[in-house]
Amino acid sequence: MDAGRRSLPQLLGEARRWFDDALLAALEADGAEPVSSTQLHLFAVLDERGTTVSELARRMGVTRQTAHKAVHTLVALGLLEQVPHPASARQLLIRRTPAGRRAHDRATTALDALERTLAARIGGRPVRELRAVLEMPWGEPPEPPGPTG
Repeated sequence: MDAGRRSLPQLLGEARRWFDDALLAALEADGAEPVSSTQLHLFAVLDERGTTVSELARRMGVTRQTAHKAVHTLVALGLLEQVPHPASARQLLIRRTPAGRRAHDRATTALDALERTLAARIGGRPVRELRAVLEMPWGEPPEPPGPTG
């Protein structure tokens, strides 16, 4: 790879940070409680019916402890609640509260506006093509190559 060329994961990470930073700023300007990028990500991967902490951690690519900490902060802010899991007495489901649903709706509106801003800056067609490529199924990650030598 060219030494000056950034990798695709770096570029995707920078794009994610652009959206996260802009969304956090938009939510703050709207008077929302300040949250971290991790808490924002947790909110984004949460199912409407509720999700276990273990599943949230898997979806976020973080440890269970990191997800648990983010959940508890958002519960304390009144944005999430923990309810019994209908299929397992040992697990809890994490769900949005009514305040959490309102915050999620505000975030969705802000993200739609950010996508329009991006389209105004780089063009509607590139944004549509980017979305189409990212929505394609990529399959499972490839197996690591065997030993060489």
